Amino acid sequence: MPLVVSPSPQFGNVCDVQIEAGPPTTVRFTADPCGGPEALWFCFTLTWREPPAGAEVELILTNPNNLLGGGGPAATWRPVWRVEHGAWQRLPAATERALPDGRRELSWRLNWDGPTAEVAFCYPYGRDDVAGLIADLGAPWRADTIGVSQGGRPLTRLSNGPGAPEGARPGIYCMARQHAGETSGSWALDGFLRVIAAAGDAGPLVWCVPLANIDSIEQGEYGKDPYPYDLNRAWGSPPYRHETLAIGDDVRRFLRRCRPTLILDWHAPGACETDGVYTFVFPTADNTPDQAAPWRERVAAALADYASPNYHRVADYPSRWTTPSFTRWASQSLGLPAMSIEVPYGMIGGQVLTPDVYREIGRRFAEGVLAGLA
Repeated sequence: MPLVVSPSPQFGNVCDVQIEAGPPTTVRFTADPCGGPEALWFCFTLTWREPPAGAEVELILTNPNNLLGGGGPAATWRPVWRVEHGAWQRLPAATERALPDGRRELSWRLNWDGPTAEVAFCYPYGRDDVAGLIADLGAPWRADTIGVSQGGRPLTRLSNGPGAPEGARPGIYCMARQHAGETSGSWALDGFLRVIAAAGDAGPLVWCVPLANIDSIEQGEYGKDPYPYDLNRAWGSPPYRHETLAIGDDVRRFLRRCRPTLILDWHAPGACETDGVYTFVFPTADNTPDQAAPWRERVAAALADYASPNYHRVADYPSRWTTPSFTRWASQSLGLPAMSIEVPYGMIGGQVLTPDVYREIGRRFAEGVLAGLA
């Protein structure tokens, strides 16, 4: 076969690949759940050994309903692709095909001149992007290792200062990618941090773990509810994962070096959600008022048309574990205002999302937060 499909060197994920000679050459594939119940992310490389004239390929995602949030219409499926390590760009809306037994398939057509191309569910964001962000932010921003993952990879924390014992500077602790494939949350966090950096000394102290589930990120695993324990459900006492232990220690260190003001956790929703950005409210057993409510309102106003009409959502969906999420732990155990933010992958309404749009969402979010600190 003149075409080879393989997991991309970083973030790679693909399985059940079937290739048929064309024209066009047809590649059927799906996302590998990597041993867990939830699958979504895919990222793979197409390599021509002997490219035919036109080199046209039809990509067919099989059984999309088996992917987390995969039941939405074809128009909401907008993967990205690039040629020869060039710039990533969105694919057009998928073409949907109904099968005689009720299953469906989604397809896209590709045509390129180079020997290789890559395809991913959404714009990747990894350690190279974090390094570029640090370089752009400049002093006093720095990266420090606060521990390691369960797989022995460094856990990096970004900060704009060490704080001071019993410091009075308002402080924000951020985290992203507890679920490895939720890259839209990373891009929005990227935009958020750029605005905070521009505020300089007038802004808050910020400590941030941008790639919390680094093992699954680098191994191309989606990361939602993986066995043996989902990172965002490992915030019990004692900790259920090594990352939780390391980040939890760092949060407590942070609390002693500033005036802790807000906890932010950046995520992405199901594959096909297009309503807009939203936040989760975590109900409490004793009906304690939601401390984050004023922050949610300011941010919603700043987000404007990027905010979902159903912006305030209650996190009452069923969980496979009874242990708390990070923001529930922060709000209930630490008594801090905490927000879990969901940034759609592909579209908000009819607008197709790009890294620049994600960063704009993060910028507006930061402006809402800074207004609350003024």
